[in-house]
Amino acid sequence: MFNVLNNIVALARMQSEQLEPTVIKLSSLMRYMLYETKAEKASLKKEIEYLQSYISLQQQRFEDDIQVNFDIDVADDQYDIEPMLLIPFVENAFKHGIGLIEEPRIDIRLKTEKNILYFHVANKFNDLSDEIKDSASGIGLTNVKRRLDLLYGKDYSLQIDRSNGWFTITLQIKFH
Repeated sequence: MFNVLNNIVALARMQSEQLEPTVIKLSSLMRYMLYETKAEKASLKKEIEYLQSYISLQQQRFEDDIQVNFDIDVADDQYDIEPMLLIPFVENAFKHGIGLIEEPRIDIRLKTEKNILYFHVANKFNDLSDEIKDSASGIGLTNVKRRLDLLYGKDYSLQIDRSNGWFTITLQIKFH
């Protein structure tokens, strides 16, 4: 959030036409965080909108320094999901997928089919860059796994792979 606010200050100083849409996206993110997260579940559509706003703000922040692909294939809006469940994976991709990486790229796919959510996030990474960043953190994925265990028990699978310069998570959740 602080990085986004700093970006907004820069846009204001430049009197950029991007200022208004950026503030609207930030407002949307904050509204979702404050109001939708109070409920036990949120519509998958709202969670996707949150992800899209977050990604858009990050793309604006990093401009052409990173390639981001976000593919969505959600047939209908009948699904509900716990709010803020997917964002840690995307945040993690931006945190570890930028800096000291040649041609950084993040690929995100979200699909629903036959009551199953498929979520895939892959980002290029650099071992040296990750060592520096992990020294101050490293609990994000552990917390997400704990949350998934509590919420879904055996109705989810999470695979994490770190190979060939790519960090990949693949999450499947069975809806009831």
